[in-house]
Amino acid sequence: MESDCRICARALVIYTLLFGWMSIRVLGAAVSTKGNSSVMDAETTACWQVEEFVVSTECTQCSDFQAKTRSECSPTGYVEMVICTKSNKDEYRSCRSAMMEERLFWRFEGSMLGLTVLFALLVVSRQRALDRLASEKVRKQIESI
Repeated sequence: MESDCRICARALVIYTLLFGWMSIRVLGAAVSTKGNSSVMDAETTACWQVEEFVVSTECTQCSDFQAKTRSECSPTGYVEMVICTKSNKDEYRSCRSAMMEERLFWRFEGSMLGLTVLFALLVVSRQRALDRLASEKVRKQIESI
């Protein structure tokens, strides 16, 4: 009976650790893409946030120099050039590349597949342990007759 309790405790610890790890990963990704939502002055607000714009250069990966000098490169590593229609300014803004999104999607799919296999193996091993305990209990009952 005590070994059965230890198996439950181990499984609970494993589930808790995996859930905590996945939650931290998801929360960290959500926080890093969210950005700062504080109120900005009109001078510091980018023109593409307050007026209409046209994308002049599609989303491209930042070079090493751009990554060090442009703050727009830091959130995703990709930037696109936009032209604001009213002020006629050229500005860069951070963007999400289709290639990067695809890579993140397949990474997510792979991790979900791995977790599925892991938990399937945990279920099978737990079921075998429970079946072994049940057959042992039946064997003891038969022996006592």
